[in-house]
Formats: sequence, structure tokens, C-alpha cells
Amino acid sequence: MSRRIVDIHPHVIASDTARYPMAPVGGNQSNWSADRPVSWQQLLADMEEAGVDQAAIVQASTCYGHDNSYVTDAVAAEPGRFTAVGSVDVLADDAVERIRHWQARGMTGLRLFTTGSTMPGQATWFADRRTDPVWDYAQEAGLPVCMQMTQDGLSDLEGVLRRFPKVTIILDHLARPDLSGGPDFPKAAKLFDFAGHPTVHLKLTVRAFEALAAAKARPEPFFERLVEAYGADRIAWGSNHPASAGGLKALLATAEAGLAFLPSQTLDMIFGGTALKLYPVLAAEAGRRQEVAAHG
Repeated sequence: MSRRIVDIHPHVIASDTARYPMAPVGGNQSNWSADRPVSWQQLLADMEEAGVDQAAIVQASTCYGHDNSYVTDAVAAEPGRFTAVGSVDVLADDAVERIRHWQARGMTGLRLFTTGSTMPGQATWFADRRTDPVWDYAQEAGLPVCMQMTQDGLSDLEGVLRRFPKVTIILDHLARPDLSGGPDFPKAAKLFDFAGHPTVHLKLTVRAFEALAAAKARPEPFFERLVEAYGADRIAWGSNHPASAGGLKALLATAEAGLAFLPSQTLDMIFGGTALKLYPVLAAEAGRRQEVAAHG
């Protein structure tokens, strides 16, 4: 049986700016969303070419801010292939109400954008006690929360987890660790230590392979240690397409080549199994398709 591939970190950008106006968080649109936008229709075609079965599309915060209309419209058009990871102003008084609104339109994950190319540094607002209603709701509703952050924010996130220990967290890009300093990866110590929080998951993107290349480090010792610390069932692959250049097929190939030394069962989890656990709506569709295939 071929491996099921689920991408938990693509983005989509509409060509219709009248229907989907730009409203980037922080006021500055990202270069990638302007230079190489990918519509949900194109994403679907790219998935077919690359052999990616399903995707949890992540809101392009540096294009649309907290207006999740386009990503949820993509889910409405292709509910079997897509689910949405949306963005909400978690400091707003009606934040939980807004989450429920977007959930009704197909959002099954939340993303907090606390750093990035257009907003350097590491924000701390996600740990403000005014966000407690959102964390409480996410914990009770089983809503996974993606954190776009660096390792500098892990101490603040730890404070959140002390208050809400059952909330599911996904660290985008592995929290962007610095992988220089030798084969023990001393500057990534916080990332490895954070594995002690059992609800924390990792999103493995091309950024990790780029960081390893920049550090002239071999991938085997890093990923072996990462899998040992977190377990394959807490690591999921995401393409970061098209924010990372090269195309979906090439981004997947980079990950497959870099992880090829791992056991097949481990790869099954990283490239699909963990994603289906995090986003059960995709798992339900995957099960339905397997049943249809089995019965001809």
C-alpha cells in the first residue's frame, strides 16, 4: 500500500482581490504572497502532481490577517481534500465567538502568528492572560493551535501550558531552531527539552533542512534525536508551499530524501499519520476513500 501524504502547511492566495482583499497582519504583505501566489485550485493541481493526498491549509496571515474567507471557501469547495487552519485576534473580547464562526465554515485548527518575515522578533501577547478564554476553549474543544514562533517564545508558551496542560500545540517550523554548534545541537536544547510537554507536536518543514545545510550538519543525528524525544506520532510534515520556493513536488522530495534513513513506520506517521490524528476531519475522509477503494 502506498504511503498516504498529508501536507499540514501549504498556503493559498486568491487572484480576486475585490472578493478577498488584502489585510496583512502588521500591515505589510509578505513578498512570497505577492510574487508567487498559489490559488486553492492550483494547490489541488500541485498536490496531484506531487502525490499529496490531503492538506490542512494554513491561513496566509501576511496576506489576509484574520479574514479566513478564502481558506474556508477552499474547504467548502473541496471538503474531502482540505481543512483550514485559521487566524483570529485572540486578544479581542469576541475571540472565542470568532473562532466558532470560522469553525462553522470549515476551520479545524487555529494559528497564532507571533513572528515572521514581516514581523521580526518574538511577540509575547499570546501569553497575556486576556487570551485565557481562547486557550480554555481550544483545550475543551480539542482545537489544535499552531504557533508560528521562535525558540525565544518557548518559555512564555510553557506558562500557557501550565495553565492549560491539555491544549494541543503544533510548533510551526520546529520553532525555527538554530542547528549550528556541532552534532549535539546545543542551541536547539529548548526544542528537545520541550518534548516533556506531551501535547506539543512539531511541524517539520523545509526550514529544518535549510538550517541543517547552513550549519553544515548531517540530518541523521538531528532527526534521530528529534524522533526519540517526541516520537513520530508527534511530528508531521508540512510543505510551506508556496512561501518556500521550489514547488510542492520538490519540497516533498527534499523531505523524503532527508528522512529516507528512518524506518518506514516512522515515515508513515510523519508524512500522514500524525496529520490525520491532529485533523480528524481529514482522517474521516481518508477512511471513506479507503472503504470505497476496497469495495471497488
